[in-house]
Amino acid sequence: MALRVPTMQEYAAEGKMPDILFWVGCSCSFDDRAKKITKAFAKLLNKAGVDFAVLGSEEGCTGDPAKRAGNEFLFQMQAKMNIEVLNGYGIKKIVTACPHCYNTIKNEYPELGGEYDIVHHTQFLAALLEEGKLKVEGGKFKGKRITYHDPCYLGRANDEYEASRELLSKLEVELIEMEDTKKNSLCCGAGGAQMFKEPEKGNQEVNELRIEQAQKTESDLIVTGCPFCNTMLQDGMTKQKTGEPMDIQDVVEMIAEAEDL
Repeated sequence: MALRVPTMQEYAAEGKMPDILFWVGCSCSFDDRAKKITKAFAKLLNKAGVDFAVLGSEEGCTGDPAKRAGNEFLFQMQAKMNIEVLNGYGIKKIVTACPHCYNTIKNEYPELGGEYDIVHHTQFLAALLEEGKLKVEGGKFKGKRITYHDPCYLGRANDEYEASRELLSKLEVELIEMEDTKKNSLCCGAGGAQMFKEPEKGNQEVNELRIEQAQKTESDLIVTGCPFCNTMLQDGMTKQKTGEPMDIQDVVEMIAEAEDL
């Protein structure tokens, strides 16, 4: 099946409006590993017959890293540029695979004039399954031992813990929770713009500790719902000198793989 990813410019040229805008985000646009998450989600949108579009080159960084690093001026400049584009197209509903983008657009854009109905890709996929637009069976994942890492900007920041777990239950996996989970989950180490700086002095980096917790579950796979978490967990796994290596995937990649897309 050919991957179809139309742009808002194409829709506007035809005088049309998609049902949703897929906000890709910096990580899922430029990081080679995270691009796989983007493609998996786009394939599922195609399969479900969802009418969607992306901004393409008109999409800018939400400003999340700038704001977390304390550069409010740069954040507002980036945010207002995006809001001007979104409002210019008349965008109402947005879906994104990045909890950082999700949190920023949902909670910080409204005061700058950008009010949108935004959902995380796990929430959107769970709704598609509920509506019967997607049907998923466990396939190769049925009975696999899986542990799930809650992204901070999805979980503690926005109280969303269940959508990913609902999707995993559809895959018929055996979900083994880590020692710290849901509202007590450990950060992967990327939040607050920490992704872009060297770690501070200490006995252990938090992503390494998180990998140790994951390994204690003796699971086959670590699953998350954030490209930043994916990167940090991959880095933590690389630094581990003990324990069995574990594959790390986004939940949407598992859904797409189970669908053989």
